[in-house]
Amino acid sequence: MGFDLQDKRVIVTAAASGIGQTIARSFLDAGARVHVCDLDEELLEAFRKSAPGLGTTQADVADPAQVDRLFDDAIARQGGLDILVNNAGIAGPIGPIETLDPEGWNRAIAVNLTGHFLCARRAVPLLKQAGGGSIANLSSTAGLFGCPNRTPYASSKWGVIGLTKTLAMELGPSGIRVNAICPGSVAGERIERVIRAEAESRGVSVDDVRKSYLKQSSMRTFVERDDVASLVLFICSDRGAKISGQALTVDGHTETLTV
Repeated sequence: MGFDLQDKRVIVTAAASGIGQTIARSFLDAGARVHVCDLDEELLEAFRKSAPGLGTTQADVADPAQVDRLFDDAIARQGGLDILVNNAGIAGPIGPIETLDPEGWNRAIAVNLTGHFLCARRAVPLLKQAGGGSIANLSSTAGLFGCPNRTPYASSKWGVIGLTKTLAMELGPSGIRVNAICPGSVAGERIERVIRAEAESRGVSVDDVRKSYLKQSSMRTFVERDDVASLVLFICSDRGAKISGQALTVDGHTETLTV
């Protein structure tokens, strides 16, 4: 099934690697014009060289001035915007709340939630100028369940869903649809880092934590990056034209996030 995204103007945040890069490549493959940002300049340059036509900006989405630079670069290059994918997010500190420091909490909220706000704030006038469009906010199944020992992450991802539903109501009359994507555990280095950190925090083996994560899903599997990208493209294309205000899971059906 193809997606009608030819020449759509797209921004994807935190897209030099991981899920963000897979999403950005999927948009490029569908004929869209894509501009991405990331903190890692070397990864950005490597992605740009491997993807002709890709625009890049080094930016931290938690910094309003750097978000402004991202959007200024994208507008200069693409002339406007049709789709924003707020992908930027970090795992945040892991452990019981009494062991966590405010700095780690603040950084997780700044990247995972405030960054979405700052990018949406700049994107909305452009989407209105375009006559409508789509915002896809990356949340998580942790935004739908309590998640012990992941307080900053889960709180920020719940906040993303609140932001999504509110913006869908606010922007619907302008033809702008807003949805949250809630992946389960996505296979790759990031989830492996989380597993190792949780194993250390709980004093158990890495294999025990990995098995407990797999048991959280009815299908006993991690999600692939392509699974997430396919859902993002669907809701941002005309095939998803009547879908807005939703928290859409791609997770093999999460039963619980407790262990």
